[in-house]
Amino acid sequence: MMNWNDVISYANNGSPAPEKEIRKSEKEWRDQLTPEQFRITRKKGTEVAFSGELCHVHEEGKYKCVCCDTPLFDSSIKFDSSSGWPSFTEPIVKNAIKYKKDVSLGMTRVEAMCNTCEAHLGHVFPDGPKPGGLRFCINSESIKLLKN
Repeated sequence: MMNWNDVISYANNGSPAPEKEIRKSEKEWRDQLTPEQFRITRKKGTEVAFSGELCHVHEEGKYKCVCCDTPLFDSSIKFDSSSGWPSFTEPIVKNAIKYKKDVSLGMTRVEAMCNTCEAHLGHVFPDGPKPGGLRFCINSESIKLLKN
């Protein structure tokens, strides 16, 4: 199980290598995604708290990257953080997420990105439930649920 020290180490020293990499031009991403998905995943946007379609969904399945279909999170590790965004305790596999130090908005955070296509997903915080203590705070527009 991952913990905050793992996240900080990845953000400072590099994330685990992805299984594959997908790179597309801005035009290709714009053609594939809705305007809101593009704004969030490719321009590092965020959705308004509690507005995301997947915020209160608790059906069984796998959450995949909306850009490249990479499995990112399992519904069994989703929890209600009351933050206004879907929250997960850890990725489905160690190398699903790319971690990047984010110093925007006058604060230091750790950005969570799809490790396959570098889509912005959200951020990771050290205020999640035990035992790992992580909260992956993810935009609904950056993921899709493949129900079991």
